[in-house]
Amino acid sequence: MTDHRIILFRGMNTGGVRAPVADQRRMAEAMGLGNPRTLLASGNLVVESDHAPATLEREVEAAMEKTFGLKIAAMVRSTDQWAKLIAACPFPDEAAAHPSKTLLMVMKDGVKDGGLDALRAFAVGDERAEATPGALWFFHPDGIGQSKMAEKASQIRLTGMGTARNWNTVMKLAEMVGVKV
Repeated sequence: MTDHRIILFRGMNTGGVRAPVADQRRMAEAMGLGNPRTLLASGNLVVESDHAPATLEREVEAAMEKTFGLKIAAMVRSTDQWAKLIAACPFPDEAAAHPSKTLLMVMKDGVKDGGLDALRAFAVGDERAEATPGALWFFHPDGIGQSKMAEKASQIRLTGMGTARNWNTVMKLAEMVGVKV
């Protein structure tokens, strides 16, 4: 049975990494993926597919390199996996009250050993970080812009490979794939 897949690209449309969303949708169609849709211009693609998420990650990364010449990481999650990530949010009250300050970092291979403790060492004030299976979660009450913890979270050597989305984007993607919250 065909289900939705959420494809998150790491670092899309930042630092000179460009793949226009219309071209991303055409690439997905050429791959045989159904009903490709994008959200924002920051690396969020939703498709219909029966491919296992890990298999689709490899296929999408290869297509990105072939189509755009970009070696870019993709994190793919099924509808069920997305629903479980949302349910596991350790900051539900903060997410409801401050969705732009609550972030989900979807991890490619989990959090590196010691990564969470290393991040917490950079927390200032009421900043918080938690790990759940396959994800890191952040709450930046003063915003992400000046956060040393947020800066360090993007360093693969510290946490592992991941890509972050704020709670607003998490919920818009949930809506796109029919996750009831």
